[in-house]
Amino acid sequence: MSASLDSRVNAIRAVALVGPAAAGKTLLLDALLAHAGTLPQAGSIERGSTVSDHDPLEKRLGHSLQSSLAHFTHGGIRVHAIDTPGAPDFVGQALPALEAADTAVVVINAQNGIELMAQRLMTTAGERGLARLIVINKIDAAGVDLPALLAQLREVFGRECLPLNLPADGARRVADCFFAASGEADLSSVADAHRALVEQVVEVDAAFVDRYLTEGDVDPRELHAPLEQALREGHLIPVCFCSAKTGAGIGELLAAIEALMPNPAEGNPPPFLEGKGTEPAPYPVRPDPAAHALAHVFKIVADPYLGKMGVMRVHQGRIAKGGLLYVGHARKPIRVAHLFMLQGARHLEVDEALPGDLCAIAKVDDLAFDAVLHDAQEDEHIFLRPLDFPTPVHGLAISPARRGDEQKLWEVLARLVDEDPCLRIEQTGQDGMHGQQTLVYGLGELHLRLLLERLRELYKGEVLTEPPRIAYRETIAAPAEGHYRHKKQSGGAGQFGEVYLRVEPLARGAGFEFVDAVKGGTIPGPFMPAVEKGVRAALASGVIAGFPLVDLRVVVYDGKHHAVDSKEIAFVTAGRRALIEAVRAARPLVLEPVVQVEITAPEHSIGDITGDLASRRGQVNGTRVAVPGSLIVQGLAPLAELASYQSRLNAMTAGQGRYTLLLSHYDAVPPNTQAALTAAYQGTDEPD
Repeated sequence: MSASLDSRVNAIRAVALVGPAAAGKTLLLDALLAHAGTLPQAGSIERGSTVSDHDPLEKRLGHSLQSSLAHFTHGGIRVHAIDTPGAPDFVGQALPALEAADTAVVVINAQNGIELMAQRLMTTAGERGLARLIVINKIDAAGVDLPALLAQLREVFGRECLPLNLPADGARRVADCFFAASGEADLSSVADAHRALVEQVVEVDAAFVDRYLTEGDVDPRELHAPLEQALREGHLIPVCFCSAKTGAGIGELLAAIEALMPNPAEGNPPPFLEGKGTEPAPYPVRPDPAAHALAHVFKIVADPYLGKMGVMRVHQGRIAKGGLLYVGHARKPIRVAHLFMLQGARHLEVDEALPGDLCAIAKVDDLAFDAVLHDAQEDEHIFLRPLDFPTPVHGLAISPARRGDEQKLWEVLARLVDEDPCLRIEQTGQDGMHGQQTLVYGLGELHLRLLLERLRELYKGEVLTEPPRIAYRETIAAPAEGHYRHKKQSGGAGQFGEVYLRVEPLARGAGFEFVDAVKGGTIPGPFMPAVEKGVRAALASGVIAGFPLVDLRVVVYDGKHHAVDSKEIAFVTAGRRALIEAVRAARPLVLEPVVQVEITAPEHSIGDITGDLASRRGQVNGTRVAVPGSLIVQGLAPLAELASYQSRLNAMTAGQGRYTLLLSHYDAVPPNTQAALTAAYQGTDEPD
């Protein structure tokens, strides 16, 4: 690798601005861009002039809905920054930004303190091995208690949280505490903060410990290597103070990113894996422009002019305009016709991207979220360890107002789902009594409301919505046997197939197992796939209430065939009917989804909330403090009982409550609910 390329990679920083809504991430990015000279002045949320909130819907609502990229060069350092939305419903946009960054900049609103999203993103960034930098924004706001907030940070996130600078002159500026050994500050002491920082950093290097003990201090300019080690190991989490509104601390924050945060070679290597099967091996990615190219797609954008655009982080090698790349396992390479760096809504064409750069390519239909792009076919089995996304459980049934538009609507929905890993789309009911529905699942009511806004904008037509059917399932509680002989004779060749099978319950979440235990060829091997096809058809449509069957083993142990009349269709029918007979004798149950619910609300509302949850067949597992005056209630409840829960929560908390749901498990419905669902089922079980 040449020295020039080495120095260029060393001069790259990639940061993700993450944290709760209203923390000021968008204005903070604009302030950094303005201070670096990329913008003449910072934009305004009210005027809709910020770089990252460029979508018309974001401008109208006044907050971020999706992640957005910007970059600037200052002091010889190129900084890539990702602004992310802070609402829990849009965590599917925030989490992937952590895959593209070396540093997670967790922004905290000084007025609101430590909120749930800050805790969640701090934890995830730590698990991914990122350097973490906490930025306390809005230090000039009235009534903030910065000493108490700093103490709370250390209590919640650990004593590794140490101030890199401190507010000074009534929060009109900040005082450096790392390079400066003394100075004036509004809280604490610059000298004490400097001593704590140096001691924390030298602890990771025995040689520096000896020097510090002998000499009493160490020049911070000599501590770059141990500082990077402390950041990698989570032994130091620096805290910076600023006000994006007044500009206080912005220059110091920019200097900290440039001088102290890791470049692509200094951070922990990204968790790439290589291989197939259940035990892939770690793959050591090197930020070397001369190596094979490896880039990871962390964002998909359905651009109306450029088609599907993949936004990626280059981790290894060099991507150049005009070059060839493979997408995952694809055998045919794609040509990089255009290579962009994004500046909010603008696409700036570049000739190449190096390790650490964030860039985009467009008009490639094969691109998908989480895809790995590479320039050597032998790298096709390399992938990045997936993020743990929350399961979307809030649903809407969507249909076009105009008949015949179903396919067009599905295509637009699929484009929107491509952009957000926490949206899920499915079509259900084809094989059951309920009729077909297009269902979209998201993380909350706000998530789905914004999806509908974008859908109406892109689809250019009216859509009808209704709450989806709850995703009930069926299972069995006991083993049982079933038998069916299918015989038809209507002149000429007939149909004949006979199947004996046994069903056995499996543990919750185990799925389905099919076992061929036939001996002596009573069902010839070529017909066994037909038996399984019939069994799976019965599983899909359900038996007692029209919902899919899960968590059971089906053992086919005997049957009969006819040398002339046995055909595939006969064994499909016999397998399906034998399964239905066995399930009816196996104490069938209807299962319902049970979700983990986490409710954040004012302390005075907690009694009403816990009582209401109990009335919905829920249980409270515990409470904890969110911020002073606010508690988080954790519990479990059936999803069916939480329809339109936000409205009820608003009534109990005067609009100050919010909640999130995560799928926990499936459990049996109460007997009266099962009786009602079974009675409503109008499926036919007449012989075919």
